[in-house]
Amino acid sequence: MNIGILKETKEFERRVAISPEIAKKIISENHSITIEPGAGDSSFMLDQKYADAGATISDNLSSADIILKVNAPSDNELDKFKKGTTIISFFQIKDEISNIQKYLDNELTLFSMSHIPRTSLAQNMDALSSQSNIAGYKSVIVGSDHIANYMPLLMTAAGTIQPAKVLILGAGVAGLAAIATAKRLGAQVFAFDVRPIVKEQVESLGAKFVEVESESDEGVGEGGYAKEVSDEYKQKQSELIKETIAKMDLVITTALIPERPAPILIDAAMVDSMKPGSAIIDLAALNGGNCELTQSDKIINHNGITIDGRTNFPSTMPSHSSQLYAKNLYNLFSYLYKGDEMDFNDEIVNGSMLINKGKVNNETVQKFLDKDN
Repeated sequence: MNIGILKETKEFERRVAISPEIAKKIISENHSITIEPGAGDSSFMLDQKYADAGATISDNLSSADIILKVNAPSDNELDKFKKGTTIISFFQIKDEISNIQKYLDNELTLFSMSHIPRTSLAQNMDALSSQSNIAGYKSVIVGSDHIANYMPLLMTAAGTIQPAKVLILGAGVAGLAAIATAKRLGAQVFAFDVRPIVKEQVESLGAKFVEVESESDEGVGEGGYAKEVSDEYKQKQSELIKETIAKMDLVITTALIPERPAPILIDAAMVDSMKPGSAIIDLAALNGGNCELTQSDKIINHNGITIDGRTNFPSTMPSHSSQLYAKNLYNLFSYLYKGDEMDFNDEIVNGSMLINKGKVNNETVQKFLDKDN
């Protein structure tokens, strides 16, 4: 098969879908790769490295059978693909619904890296986790630069400086990476999540679990993701976060619900209760943010409190994030095409395939289309 790699055009994106090492591996399996000139420049993976791996450097990808990308193709990019092309990329249905008709009309097949089932077998394909891990790490590094206080306990002849207090909202992959990083920097770390089952993980990393008392696991959704909680729980949650946040130097929010706007966990009044010189890093900014005052892809100052709403923290570490994403992509690609025919009943194949040769293969896609019509 002829595989095409496009240069990412989305603002602030510096990653590339494939590394020279993975390109060499795919080519050794009797596939060909065509990559747009400069596609890896921002990730410090230059054209010559791809050429040395056996790839063709060209901006003509019209003959590609499969397109590998980081972000979903733009409207203009979709017009360049031949009929029947397969696309594999991150894909949020709610953000791309206006382009779905082009997939249907051109009989395209779409696999979403955002919808790979969270199973043990699919762990090495889970790009959401690999990228979230980077985001969680980098958020603490950036946050330590934003705040006015020292991170670790400091004891000197001039006196003792108490460690910074860091609150992580959401203990998924990004949240756990943030907890571990903040602890390594010597901060006093607290964490909150609507899923009581993550308490043991949080405490194993040395953080204190801030818990809403509840008799049920109502925040636990399918595949281990969080889900919408009741109004009563939200009220208790709001009161607890409000009480805790005023003492914090740094707050990192990571709470996301698949294909839904991010839940607002920090309202304006809570921000106003924080100390001047403190900061919020909102890793849910792409989906609207967990903080009411977050502005997408902007860093703002609100009464002395920094609110960082950048939407693509993995892209700030493009070399390693691209390497990890390329491995995830390769593992999915190898799984999908391991035999002569694709097994459409397979959980990973069926779960990640949103559109099959121009036909909807996902209930959520169909629901968005029905709503749109």
